[in-house]
Amino acid sequence: MRSLYIDGAWTDSASEEGLEVLDPATEQVIDTVPAGSAKDVDSAVEAAAAAFPAWSRRPYGQRVTHLAKALELFDERAEDIAALLTRDMGAPAGFSRKVQAGLPQMMFRTYIDLVEEHGERYFTGERVDNSLVVHEAVGVVGAITPWNYPLHQIVLKVVPALLAGNTVVLKPTEIAPLGAYALTEIFDEAGLPAGVFNLVSGTGPVVGEAIAAHPKVDMVSFTGSTRAGTRVSQVAAETVKRVALELGGKSPNLVLPDADLSQAVKRGVADVMRNTGQSCNALTRMFVQRDSYDEAVELAAASAEKYAPGDPTDGSTRMGPLVSAAQLEKVRSYIELAGTEGARVVTGGAEPVEGLGSGYYVRPTILADVRNDMRVAQEEIFGPVLALIPYDSVEEAVELANDTVYGLNAAVWSGDSDEGLAVARRLRAGQVEVNGGAMNPRVPFGGYKRSGNGREWGLPGLEEFCEVKAVQM
Repeated sequence: MRSLYIDGAWTDSASEEGLEVLDPATEQVIDTVPAGSAKDVDSAVEAAAAAFPAWSRRPYGQRVTHLAKALELFDERAEDIAALLTRDMGAPAGFSRKVQAGLPQMMFRTYIDLVEEHGERYFTGERVDNSLVVHEAVGVVGAITPWNYPLHQIVLKVVPALLAGNTVVLKPTEIAPLGAYALTEIFDEAGLPAGVFNLVSGTGPVVGEAIAAHPKVDMVSFTGSTRAGTRVSQVAAETVKRVALELGGKSPNLVLPDADLSQAVKRGVADVMRNTGQSCNALTRMFVQRDSYDEAVELAAASAEKYAPGDPTDGSTRMGPLVSAAQLEKVRSYIELAGTEGARVVTGGAEPVEGLGSGYYVRPTILADVRNDMRVAQEEIFGPVLALIPYDSVEEAVELANDTVYGLNAAVWSGDSDEGLAVARRLRAGQVEVNGGAMNPRVPFGGYKRSGNGREWGLPGLEEFCEVKAVQM
């Protein structure tokens, strides 16, 4: 069994229990990590609190130097890390290289660049009339991260928190924790001072709650389900600590009447099928004008059928397994529910995937005749399931798109970019893609409504881990 990482050393857990890590493609045990305890959390937090004064007082350039060394090691090991993540959570090999490992590499580098560009103004201070406005570290940050993009979500929290001068206690997902261990080894070899970064593996109800409740944790940054995020907020409220939440989504994709239907549908299906549908910002509700609806359904089915599930280590595989047996059961139950609610399964379905006797595989599924008030249109399925919903007017499409408790992501497809932008401005979501606009690592990412609060990515993702002080002179 692996160890915890506390105060600059690999340390045995106070708990003797372990958590098995399964390869979702084979269902075989590939590793075991400690089921950490509240006592372990206390040790890690005490170490982080002791390290905070010296780390936060270092000039920001010295913090950049430490993290830049860690990034060099990351870059050297990127291929191995990608292969590890494929075994850890089932992402296809090509997707692991490009996204599961490649995206955290890019965000790591982006945060270093941002601090080098803006550090003088942020950390030395900016004059405003007779005042000096400075950004200072919050303190000890507890980071609680999910399994769908396990390393990416860690980098989004840990790297900007450390660069801003905070110390960190990380609880990675117990389902796919191996990327967290790979990054911890990198931090150790890069020579981060003892206590600056700490890793405590374990479950949410034990380790996660202990972090959220700890009086010496000054901030909790959580990514996961809305249900779990609500619990983190409740526990953290007792000590009035800062809480940043990146939660669920049920994101709309509006295909306007003058859009290139084939392109919009093809790209929309691809968005839902990436990472086997396990993306909080997946565009899982597609709204199509009624006159084009039947054609869109046919196009979506044809596109989805190109994502045949298979062995994620095979370079030709486009869709791997879901991450766990529990997730497989959840996704299948929603597909069965769709039929009960009156939706039509056009392709896919809840039946086992032929030819794959082991592994948590599910069929890529297209649902037609969906109403926006159905559960499959309102609840986050977190699998490769796309619901197509017809509309009669653009006004109705916007109303339906906003008729959800979530507000993480959205998309608009239009033949007129000005109209696309106008519709995008009316959607209640933290980010909106117009005609497939490319991802930008320098802009904020986060949600409205029950999709969370706070922002990651870009300068707002750095500011999230800072207090702002005004000094009057």
